[in-house]
Amino acid sequence: MDDLDFDTLAVRAGTARSQFNEHSEALYLTSSFVFESAAQAAARFSGEEDGNVYARFSNPTVSAMQTRLAALEGAEGCVATASGMSAVLSLVMATLQAGDHIVASRGLFGATQQLLGTIMAKFGIETSFVPATDLNAYREAAKPRTKLFFIETPSNPLTEVVDIAAVAAIAHEAGAVLAVDNCFCTPALQQPLALGADVVVHSATKYLDGQGRVLGGAVVGAKAITEEVFKFLRTAGPTLSPFNAWVILKGLETLRIRMEAQSANALALAGWLEAQPGVARVFYPGLASHPQHELAMRQQKSGGAIVSFEVGGGREAAWRVVDACKTLSITANLGDTKSTITHPASTTHGRISPEARAAAGISDGLLRIAVGLESVGDLQADLSGGLRGR
Repeated sequence: MDDLDFDTLAVRAGTARSQFNEHSEALYLTSSFVFESAAQAAARFSGEEDGNVYARFSNPTVSAMQTRLAALEGAEGCVATASGMSAVLSLVMATLQAGDHIVASRGLFGATQQLLGTIMAKFGIETSFVPATDLNAYREAAKPRTKLFFIETPSNPLTEVVDIAAVAAIAHEAGAVLAVDNCFCTPALQQPLALGADVVVHSATKYLDGQGRVLGGAVVGAKAITEEVFKFLRTAGPTLSPFNAWVILKGLETLRIRMEAQSANALALAGWLEAQPGVARVFYPGLASHPQHELAMRQQKSGGAIVSFEVGGGREAAWRVVDACKTLSITANLGDTKSTITHPASTTHGRISPEARAAAGISDGLLRIAVGLESVGDLQADLSGGLRGR
């Protein structure tokens, strides 16, 4: 299917019909698989024969989702996991060991910062966090034992855009690999592997599902990496359930259409927010005012669907805007067709230190909106009350 376009791959890649010749992808809810003989069981367990063995690490529905996502990212392999964070964990545990070093951008999701900076330190893996857009900082942070560079672009929640090709060159010069969290853009808007990255990490919970229904994650990239991740998953078991894989498969069918529509809504809302007297600053890569606007337009197909903005008055003022919303959902999840609003400093980034939040530019007055498919006029009306109340 290498010669097919993105939209065709999104609905066709990974399809393998059973003896019933179903049109929709089958959902295989089974914990184990029956073998024809003891010899076949032994061959399956040893890997001498291809085929499903046990649902902790093999299932036809999960395989279909992995094949489809790999096709959309232009990757050799994909390993699906139980959540986005289990994807990050699986990548690190599978490819690094005690004494190794990670260079990571400061603009990472709060739980990723906690995992790399605190939990992995217990296992002797050190992480140096650098300003997301400072290329010299990445180069200077590299050490002889650096094995992984990890970035998220656009970043959560400030939508900082990292030059993927430039950081890939720095990582490779240091003898390391580059991993990119592609959650905000998805392969519909950005393909990091084509820009030089070695591996992509997804929270499939977000736009890949697209309707806030299930948890899921994935590690996508070169087989040399995904095979190691698979070995970790087979033993440790951060497994994606077949049902969740099936839901994500169906979400992938409409991925580009949703991303384009939600990005258009986000651009319109971001422009409106910039004109509001109660808003101090808007962060959105699609706006000309964004510091990395030109870079974003080179490596992304659009600005994406995440808009962040800052209000004066700190947490009290920000919470007042949130509490006034009746249409936007007050929840920390994103990637849904329903628009959501959250206060990052007290939710998604609430567990990291105030100093780390300040270094990442996350103020108490910052709000993040994941723009969905509602009328932009209705979203504007919903936000107006809280902004006027300031």
